[in-house]
Amino acid sequence: MILFLFLLAAVLFFLAYRFYGKWQAKLYELNEKNKTPASELYDGIDYVPTHPFVLLGHHFSSIAGAGPIVGPITAAALFGWLPAYLWIVIGSIFIGGVHDFGAIVGSIRNKGLSVVELVNRYVGKRAKVLFNAFAWFALVLVVAAFLELAAGSFAGDPAVAWSAVLYIVLAIIFGILVYRLRLPLLWVTIIMLPLLIGSIFIGNYTPWIQEAFKFDVNTWRWILVIYIALASVLPVWLLLQPRDYLSSWFLYSSLAIATLGILFGGTKFSVNLPAFKGWYGGGINYLWPMLFITVACGAISGFHSLVGSGTTAKQIRKETDAKLIGYGGMLIEGVVAVVALITVMMAGKILSPGPGLPANPQYTYGVGFAKFWSLFGLPEKVGISFGMFALNTFILTSLDTATRLGRYQLQELTFNKLDKYSSTVITVAASLLLVFTKSGETPIWKLIWPVFGSANQLTAGLALLGITAFVLKGLKKKAWFTTIPMVFMIATTIVALILLARVNLKGATLPLGVISVILIVLAVWLVVEAYFALVVKKAAKEVTKKAEEKA
Repeated sequence: MILFLFLLAAVLFFLAYRFYGKWQAKLYELNEKNKTPASELYDGIDYVPTHPFVLLGHHFSSIAGAGPIVGPITAAALFGWLPAYLWIVIGSIFIGGVHDFGAIVGSIRNKGLSVVELVNRYVGKRAKVLFNAFAWFALVLVVAAFLELAAGSFAGDPAVAWSAVLYIVLAIIFGILVYRLRLPLLWVTIIMLPLLIGSIFIGNYTPWIQEAFKFDVNTWRWILVIYIALASVLPVWLLLQPRDYLSSWFLYSSLAIATLGILFGGTKFSVNLPAFKGWYGGGINYLWPMLFITVACGAISGFHSLVGSGTTAKQIRKETDAKLIGYGGMLIEGVVAVVALITVMMAGKILSPGPGLPANPQYTYGVGFAKFWSLFGLPEKVGISFGMFALNTFILTSLDTATRLGRYQLQELTFNKLDKYSSTVITVAASLLLVFTKSGETPIWKLIWPVFGSANQLTAGLALLGITAFVLKGLKKKAWFTTIPMVFMIATTIVALILLARVNLKGATLPLGVISVILIVLAVWLVVEAYFALVVKKAAKEVTKKAEEKA
């Protein structure tokens, strides 16, 4: 069963890339001769033409994070593996891939500005300001949450912390070797990867490293704050891009090991999780809409549109690269989500990393990965560290990318009245406020984090709205392939927010209920703005045109 499900997903993703991806590229009229923002607006900091495989590594590492691991495992534990599997496969092909691809193309055609600019240009300035402010708030919440996840994982495993610090240093060296000394990408990659992989083994078996990197959570918080602030303003080729490219190889390696493990051991591993547990998983966890909120990355995630139109579009060397990076990147993430789903199918439940500790989707993934790893005679202890480190590199990648994106969004929101340093400081300071401000013993970010899933998927729906407007008004083409996903995502998100608001306004967590209501109002407001811009004004123009023709 495990082998069949994996192969089915892989074949469907391949066919989707080959045919549906090609159809979209043709509709967008991608042309490698067209100048991209990376070339036209080159500044050596944000706008840098980049080799497609390096950029795929950056983009993929940025969009992955912990999402394609945590979401599928959590959803499968609630509803069974079959609903999660179907949503991952169908969502990646027809919704997430369309969303990511469209966001990148729309940004390329609008000077590398974020997907919010599509809303500004084709819907209106007021809608742009609303969406921009919302996107910035969502990114601040991401930075706060991922800062805590990264700091906690580094404090819990010095070997992971050591490897993370080393690969940041190696990434800077990589950037200098490739972009300044002009050494071949292949040879630099061949040199760097063994050093990174070897660091995991060294970290696990070297006592002085275990001691040297044994800091508490608060110390790691401040180290990471300095790091993300620098990553936000340094030239993209020096740190962000090469580090993301190198970290992507951990994912490619883990995917390769998992693939070989499933191919050669798939028949040995039994499925211990029911295919379908029911339509209701307790609390507000109804299959619809909560399955589609819980599994975001791996099917569709609004964060992807901010990455694609934020950092990625500024580095696209040729328009035709957008298919590989946008649509292809989403399908690769779908494969990651399927592998994560298989790990909880084998485990039968979400596992705890130790006595007295809560069940943890990340640890469940690490244990499942170690089973694939052990098929090749490698120690499971190192396999768990490798799987956890691969996951944590994506958390760190999403953390620094979200900081840079927050800087971009704040600059766009203030019409570039803030420079990159001021907007970075404000974004990081706002995130720290959510981390250190508490209600009782609970940090504010944890109180409002439950709304992030809905906020993230609302971002996806609104991004699809902007992409739909771009296709209709900018390209003058039919947009059914973006309209249907847009309607589904916005409707799903609003229903999820209504459920959250209903529970929390009754007293569970009042601030969470209030934020849910605000997001509902925002979504409805933007949809109304879009309706008037795309439907009412268009109808009015047609009436006027007919009247003029009769006259």
